[in-house]
Amino acid sequence: MSVDIRLPSALRALADRQEVVSVTAATVGEALEALCSRHERLKAQLMTPEGALRSFVNVYVNDEDARDRQGLATPLRDGDTVLIVPAIAGGATLAADAELGRAELARYHRHLILPEVGPDGQKKLKNSSVLCVGAGGLGSPLALYLAAAGVGRIGIVDFDAVEESNLQRQILHDTPSVGTPKLASAKRRLEALNPHIAVETHETRLTSANALELFRRYDLVADGTDNFPTRYLVNDACVLTGRPNVYGSIFRFEGQLSVFAAPQGPCYRCLYPEPPPPGLVPSCAEGGVLGVLPGVIGTMQAVEALKLLLGVGRPLVGRLMLYDALEQSWRTLKVKKNPACPVCGDKPTVTAPIDYEAFCGLKEKTMPTHPEITVVELKSKLDKNEKFILIDVREPHEHQIAKIPGAKLIPLGELPGRVAELDKSLTIIVHCKSGGRSARAVAFLCSQGFRAINVCGGINAWAEEIDPSVPLY
Repeated sequence: MSVDIRLPSALRALADRQEVVSVTAATVGEALEALCSRHERLKAQLMTPEGALRSFVNVYVNDEDARDRQGLATPLRDGDTVLIVPAIAGGATLAADAELGRAELARYHRHLILPEVGPDGQKKLKNSSVLCVGAGGLGSPLALYLAAAGVGRIGIVDFDAVEESNLQRQILHDTPSVGTPKLASAKRRLEALNPHIAVETHETRLTSANALELFRRYDLVADGTDNFPTRYLVNDACVLTGRPNVYGSIFRFEGQLSVFAAPQGPCYRCLYPEPPPPGLVPSCAEGGVLGVLPGVIGTMQAVEALKLLLGVGRPLVGRLMLYDALEQSWRTLKVKKNPACPVCGDKPTVTAPIDYEAFCGLKEKTMPTHPEITVVELKSKLDKNEKFILIDVREPHEHQIAKIPGAKLIPLGELPGRVAELDKSLTIIVHCKSGGRSARAVAFLCSQGFRAINVCGGINAWAEEIDPSVPLY
């Protein structure tokens, strides 16, 4: 039987702000089970851990109290309306319907005088929740501005510790926080900025096993990830849970911004059906990033999140914004929903999270395809004055920062045009920053008939294990 469940305003924030939810059920109990399955945060409000209806919640079928009939076993007919009527007078106010206090009215004064926000909008923010995936470059300005704006519940997923190299761009953290968990640093900073909000920390790696449960606890998700497996996981989990995905990405001097997985809009897979091959797109750790760039994109993510929570303006659904910091220019492109998308299309084939490491090609090789050498072994060869050629395939500016004595600089992009400089009678040992680019160089050299070996861990490992005077960058 198709029936409508009508929710009171106090519970709508736990059900994507819907007033009416349509389900298929034969009894009141089945209807509530279907409702809680779709909106899991309602379950704790409506049902006891034993599965009974809470004593302060009444359920009516049309205009008749279900208790006067058969309770949860009350049969339903096609077209019936089930009304949920919780007690809201004389008890504690539900967190989903919290009011603004005097201090908050003073704090948010500049919001309250905006007609598009006003007291009702600020109350919406107080009763809203956002999950930030990552407390790094993008997550820092994003979380700070959401907290300052008064978003009542902010969740953060991260499992890293603060490193000194983070501080060039990750403004949630400071020098005394180096070596501590990012979540502890973030929580301390956000609560100091706004004591009227709740900060929930999830010190875990986001996985296919925990993403759906975690996402259902929040109104929307903001993607501040820095790798493709997690980015596709965030997208798919947002589609599967019906949560908008406020997307941002950065590299060197460029950024991208959009809103995916919103109703009727495209998802990230509509734009990029498949990830690039492993190693083709370097990470920020390899390619670098202008420190202020994540501030620009992360702040814009906060703007989009607030627009969605307030229901104002025109969110970036179906549009991708490209930012070029060197040109100081923005370009907006249209993104269409793909009817054949395997996640959000007409006939989805991805109906649950998958193995994203495998999807992104990161599990294809369990053993190195070409020979490898440790930095300890390389140092031994150098000390013995063995005959070989040591090549550094990083960029010239990286070579200026740190170098291994005796290494010949041939940037990876120049290698195909400079192989004539190499002696095929000698073994070629190749290093980069951490081993990724040098592995690609070794594969190319071996295809050209050279005996080539990759240095595991690159110059970072050299600095950590052989020569601490070599700078880490």
